[in-house]
Amino acid sequence: METKSLGIIGGMGPKATSVFFDKIVNSTVAHKDQEHINMVILNHSTLPDRTEAILANTGETFLEAIKNDFKLLEAAGVANIAIPCNTSHYFYEELQKMTQISIINMVDETVKEIYEKYGENTKVGILATNGTIRTGIYKKVCEKYKLELHSPNDAIQGKVMDIIYNGVKSELDVDPGELESLIVELVENEGCKCIILACTELSCIKLSDEVAKYSIDAMNVLVERSITRSGKQVKK
Repeated sequence: METKSLGIIGGMGPKATSVFFDKIVNSTVAHKDQEHINMVILNHSTLPDRTEAILANTGETFLEAIKNDFKLLEAAGVANIAIPCNTSHYFYEELQKMTQISIINMVDETVKEIYEKYGENTKVGILATNGTIRTGIYKKVCEKYKLELHSPNDAIQGKVMDIIYNGVKSELDVDPGELESLIVELVENEGCKCIILACTELSCIKLSDEVAKYSIDAMNVLVERSITRSGKQVKK
C-alpha cells in the first residue's frame, strides 16, 4: 500500500497533541525510522477556545484563525488531516470546505466503531466539555447509528470540566481514580454499555485496564484511522 503523509492541526491543547503524536508512533507497525509515518504537526495553541466559541456564538473567530493552517498543510502536500480535538468537530463541515484534503472525522469514526461493536439501541455515555455536550455533535451521529446517547448530570459534568480545565490543561497531575469513578458511575448507575471519552485531554489520563474496557477513547480511534489512512498497519 502506498504510504501517505499526515497533517495534524494541534494545540487544542498542546499536551493532548503530544499524547496523540506519541500514540501514533507507538501504535504503528514499524521496525526502523523509515517505516514510520511522515507527519506535519501544527501546534496552533493560540486558536480561540472551542467551547467558548460555540457557547458565545463566536465560531467565525475560530474558523478565521484556523484558515491558514490548511494552506500550510496543502503546501506541505499531506494526504489526510487529523484534528485531535473533539469540540472543534462541531465545525467539521465548515473546516472541510476550507480544504480539498480529507479531514478524518473523529466523531463519526468513533460512533461507527461503537455501533460495529455493540449494535443498535445501545446506551452510550459521554464524558466531554460543555461545548461538545451542548452542541449535540455526538448525539446527532449516535442517532444516525441508532444508539442512545446519555449525557451526564450537572454534578458529573462539573467534575469532568474540572478534570479537563483545572487538571490536564493546567498541567497538574490528575488522579486517574477521579475519571475512573465517573466512568463506573455511568456504567453501574445509568446502565451505559460503554463510555465515550470525547475530549482529548481525558486521553492524557492513564486508566486501569479494568475501567478502560468500558470506555472508547475518541483519540485512540483517530490514532488508528490516521495510521491506516497513511498506508501503515496498527499494532495489535
